[in-house]
Amino acid sequence: MAQYKNRIAVVINDQQYTLVGEDNPEHIRYVAGLVDNKIREIGMKNAGLDTTRKAVLTAVNVMDEYVKLAEKHEALLEEMDQQGN
Repeated sequence: MAQYKNRIAVVINDQQYTLVGEDNPEHIRYVAGLVDNKIREIGMKNAGLDTTRKAVLTAVNVMDEYVKLAEKHEALLEEMDQQGN
């Protein structure tokens, strides 16, 4: 049986998008809001950037944050494993 997919209308950087996902609609809106905030923050710091460049810089910033969190998570798991032995 196919999973139910939510279709949620959101606005990111003054553009409307329809996001489709299996997550709770509030979660989808929350994530879209975080993206909107990040792209606006990038735009304020770098006046004159077009939408594509703002989107790419936003993606790079978000991925950097993700990688750092993943590395920290892995280090904590290793620390927990060492303490458990």
